[in-house]
Amino acid sequence: MPAIRAYVARGGHLLGVCNGFQILTETGLLPGALLRNAGLRFLSRDCHLRVERAGTAFTRHYQRGQVFRAPLAHGDGNYFVDADTLARLEGEGRVAFRYTRPDGARSEEANPNGSVDAIAGVYSENLRVLGLMPHPEDLVDPLMGGTDGKPLFEGLTEALAA
Repeated sequence: MPAIRAYVARGGHLLGVCNGFQILTETGLLPGALLRNAGLRFLSRDCHLRVERAGTAFTRHYQRGQVFRAPLAHGDGNYFVDADTLARLEGEGRVAFRYTRPDGARSEEANPNGSVDAIAGVYSENLRVLGLMPHPEDLVDPLMGGTDGKPLFEGLTEALAA
C-alpha cells in the first residue's frame, strides 16, 4: 500500500474493481465502505450502469447518462456512506456510475446489492482514482459477449500513455 499511496499522491490513475474497490475504501483512498449485499446473498449476473460523470480518464469514451451493461459477482457490494459524505460526493460530481434499468431509469430492483443511492462507482477528489463494484473488464471483446466495458479501458490506456 505505501507504493500505491505514493503513486496516487504523484497523480497516478488507479482503478479498483470489486475487491479492489473494497481495498480502496478500507485504506481511505476512497470514501465509504462495502457492506454485505442487501439480502445477504452472493450475486452473479449482468447489471446496467448509467454514467453519472463523463469526461474523466475512465469515462472519456462514454457520454453522461449513457447506460452500459456490466457483469457483477460479489457478496459484499453494498456501497455505503453517511448522508454528509453522500451530499459531498454528489456536490463534487464524484459519483461515477449508478445501477439502473437498461433504459437508464432508477428502480429498487435495478440496485442489486442495496447500495446507497444506487451508487456503483465513485471517484477520488482529483478524479484519478475510481472504485466500482461491477466488472467492466469482463465485457471488452465480442468473444466475451460484448464490448460495453471496453471504452473505460481505452480511456484509461490513453490517460496512462499521455
